Amino acid sequence: MLADIESIEKRLQNLSRKVRGGDKEAVQQERLLQSALKQLEQGMPARSVSVEDEDQKAWQMLQLLTAKPILYVCNVEENSAATGNSHSNKVAEMASSQNAGVVIISAQIEEEISQLEADEAQMFLQEMNLSEAGLDRLIRAGYDLLNLETYFTAGPKESRAWTIKKGTKAPVAAGVIHGDFERGFIRAETISYKDYISFEGESGAKEAGKMRIEGKAYVVEDGDVMHFLFNT
Repeated sequence: MLADIESIEKRLQNLSRKVRGGDKEAVQQERLLQSALKQLEQGMPARSVSVEDEDQKAWQMLQLLTAKPILYVCNVEENSAATGNSHSNKVAEMASSQNAGVVIISAQIEEEISQLEADEAQMFLQEMNLSEAGLDRLIRAGYDLLNLETYFTAGPKESRAWTIKKGTKAPVAAGVIHGDFERGFIRAETISYKDYISFEGESGAKEAGKMRIEGKAYVVEDGDVMHFLFNT
């Protein structure tokens, strides 16, 4: 926090002349820096500042250390994995005040299900009133915190998951695989993950009319199974 305070104070000094001159970008930066400084002086991290959508780009450019996302992971006893305990409740309260994430897991449960077959592990989780493993929840929370999502490519030889930012359009998503895919993008044959599983793969989903043809403006959704067509 001290490093951020020092950085903000220097930036405010450097911005003062531009602010007096009415520079809109400088005025915006000053407003955001003052908001962050107020929180920091109260012992709160910069991530606790409420930032409007129109200020998000400028906020990210400030690169404040305590504005970086953070995730608290609470390891609790087996019987508290579904609801948490008094200690994890305190962490959750603190995380909420800091605009941070929190995940509750039980290392004991994770160890036990790692030694079970998939069906047995699912039954065990249900007995513990858990819908999924703690590791899966941790991964999902991390993705949400970093504004990430996953799409898939599936072929006869291999299936792969690709990580992209939420809101990514199809050509940019294709470029994650190879730059040529983005440059020569034509269209994307797309099946939702739910339909891909429900109809047991591409052939079943296609026969059921669940394959969509998406163009350059399509925003990829989490779990999409995609096949890209492109010019070389």
